[in-house]
Parts: sequence; C-alpha cells; structure tokens
Amino acid sequence: MSLKNVNTGLVTVVTLFVLYLGLSFILAPEASAQGVGLPNWPAGNGDGFLIMKGTREFSMGLAIGILLVTGHRRALGWVLLMEAVAPFGDMINVLAHHGPLAAAFGIHGLTSALIAITGLLTLHETRKAHKAPAPAPAAQPA
Repeated sequence: MSLKNVNTGLVTVVTLFVLYLGLSFILAPEASAQGVGLPNWPAGNGDGFLIMKGTREFSMGLAIGILLVTGHRRALGWVLLMEAVAPFGDMINVLAHHGPLAAAFGIHGLTSALIAITGLLTLHETRKAHKAPAPAPAAQPA
C-alpha cells in the first residue's frame, strides 16, 4: 500500500471526525460539551460559545475535505499542520482551567498530534514531486 493511499485514508478519517464534531456542537451544544474537559460551564446562555466552536470545527473539516477532493496534496499537508493548532489550543485551555489531564492530553493533545502527523506524512508524500525539476521545453526547429 502506497504512502498516498495511507495518507488519503488518514485524511478521510480526520475530515469525517472534524465534520462530525462540528455538527455535534452546532446541533446539540450542551450534550457535546460534556466530553471536552472543562470543569465549569458558563451560566445562562453559554451554548452560543459552543455553537461557535462547532462552526469552527465544521469549517476546518470543510477546508480539509475540499483540499482532499480537489487533489491539492501539498496545500492539504500545510493546512493539516495549521489546523492541528486548534486542538492544541483546546488542550491548553483545558489545562489553564484546571480540567482533567486525561481530557487535555488524551482528547485534545492526541487529536492535535494525529492531525499534525497526518499533515507531515502528506507533506512527505508530496516532497519528491515538489522537488522534481520541471522537464526542459522541447527545442523548436529553426
């Protein structure tokens, strides 16, 4: 099995997972919020913030999916690396608010690492094609 096939499978899983998370927070914010690791939830109408999280997640999934479907593999690798920052930030947020270490590292840290590794693998896959010299133009008859 080629690296490109493995990467395509990994990116497909990441895309579907991120889209699922986004839709979960948009459609059922309070139910989705139980597993993110923050110990205290805002009083009142805090679900608006959770819907914003869902919108962020969903748009991230769309960006990854569009690059995957259109075949822009190098851009896909860079976007995956960039998007690994979001769950890393979530991990820092959980830690800063004294949430459970298992949620911080096991959910958000692991997610960030898996997305970053997938991005690095995708960039590695495209490295040879990106470095290959362009073929010389054919000589024109004089």
